[in-house]
Amino acid sequence: MKTRPVGEAPHYLRIKENIIALIAEGKLRPGDRVYSESELVSAFGVSRMTANRALRELMFEGVLTRSAGLGTFVSSQRQDVDLLQIRNIAEEISGRGHTHTARLVVAERIAADAGVAQSLDIAAGIEVMRTLIVHLEDDQPIQMEERYVNPVVAPDYLANDFTRITPNEYLSQVAPITAFEHFVEAIRPDATIRRLLGVKPDQPCLRVFRRTWSGEAVVTCALLSYPGDKYRLEARSRDIPAKPARLPQESMP
Repeated sequence: MKTRPVGEAPHYLRIKENIIALIAEGKLRPGDRVYSESELVSAFGVSRMTANRALRELMFEGVLTRSAGLGTFVSSQRQDVDLLQIRNIAEEISGRGHTHTARLVVAERIAADAGVAQSLDIAAGIEVMRTLIVHLEDDQPIQMEERYVNPVVAPDYLANDFTRITPNEYLSQVAPITAFEHFVEAIRPDATIRRLLGVKPDQPCLRVFRRTWSGEAVVTCALLSYPGDKYRLEARSRDIPAKPARLPQESMP
């Protein structure tokens, strides 16, 4: 590690800048173990509290992740999911300069059970359309989308090729969104999620339940599952500069 002269920046910021620079230069890659608090204390001549703060802020900002008993590691690159809007995932990925592809796993008509019927505001037993799609970014799976569609609103839904057009793009054309809701939870991946997203049994995932309306009709409900190490969720009350959030200031030695 290359240390700056003392006094050029607060000690914890010097540590953070050093780790971020090593990641940017490719000397630390996603999954690599980073320095322990003891190693940072020795290298920078700071207190353990200062080293701890630098690591905690980097974890809070999504740069690092900690595994109990194993150490601290460089996180996989995370992307933000804005809960206050609905974006076409293909456009979202292309906007990052990457390539979107989709794998259609299931496309079927099923009788709505009580939960699906309630979500779509229809009677139980009515036939609805269900798709299960894996979205990939540069061939890496990043989202599993399980969607149920109201056949009254979008009767031709299953006629689409969802490897060429996303459900979001199609449904926005035939039933423009006038309202939506999101519910978010952390989950342990089941066998289907593990298989389709390539995650381990102990790897946490994020799941967003989304329901959309067009006028008075519920159009669709969907379960969107993400690998927890690649995404974080955000919401802002207004347009503000998207700068990394920092932890509250602490008294430093």
